[in-house]
Amino acid sequence: MALRFPVEPMKAALGALPPASQDQQWAYEIKWDGYRTLAFVDDGTLRLQSSSGLDVTGKYPELDGFAAAVNASSAIIDGELVVLDSDGRPSFEMLQRHETQVAFYAFDVLQIGGSDTIALPYEQRRALLSSLVEVGSHWMVPAHRVGDGAALFAATAERGLEGVMAKRLGSPYVVGRRSPHWRKVKHRLQVEVVIGGFNHGTGSRSSTFGALLVGVPAVDGSLQFAGGVGTGFDQAQLQSLATTLRALATPTCPFNATPPRSYLTGATWVRPALRALVEIAEFTNDGHVRHASFIRLL
Repeated sequence: MALRFPVEPMKAALGALPPASQDQQWAYEIKWDGYRTLAFVDDGTLRLQSSSGLDVTGKYPELDGFAAAVNASSAIIDGELVVLDSDGRPSFEMLQRHETQVAFYAFDVLQIGGSDTIALPYEQRRALLSSLVEVGSHWMVPAHRVGDGAALFAATAERGLEGVMAKRLGSPYVVGRRSPHWRKVKHRLQVEVVIGGFNHGTGSRSSTFGALLVGVPAVDGSLQFAGGVGTGFDQAQLQSLATTLRALATPTCPFNATPPRSYLTGATWVRPALRALVEIAEFTNDGHVRHASFIRLL
């Protein structure tokens, strides 16, 4: 049966680059930091679906001409909505604000002319996609390469990009599932932060904590709030840290400015006596850690 709106996209597993001995069995694409989006084209009309299945067509009028750039009466195309900053790097914050027009970067095709293509191997779908979409001012099919993944990964690091996607040659598109045939390989930064508080946990963490509230030293020596760290802990670390943090509790906020309201619910402040090493994707424009994961205390 042919795919119809909405479609749950295929998902990638987080992992490392394939070993050198298997390098030529994989294709590599730049990992774009944006909104995963499916484009449904039907007789000159466009419908955009978010990764959660919502119709978001009306939010992006700059893509109205995309349907005319598709060389088929109908198609379902997978891709990413991206906004580039002044240095040509994807900016998730700019995308969220949508003050700059987005671009749709197509990287897979699920259906052409009513016929599903998901069972075809990756390289055939990629070839079909390249001939299917005509490049426009707000859409394109970014390049990919077979093999030499380490070189592309290094190049993305030099450009400050998020990483690469590794996709196994010969693999189908598996609708709605996370597949080891797609790997997202990310660059991560390790940074030192100061623990200034924690949020109370819920569920399995009700006896420990939900997230650490952390900061980084400002130029004047004060502690600048830098967001929350809620992942990366095993159960022993949660219990040990919770005990230590409760002993450091204080009624005074240690940060030089009160954190945003979203962090204040259930917050307990602590004396800023503990430092931690965390892994992050980046610091946002507000100076907050993004996609932070705890590594260890320092």
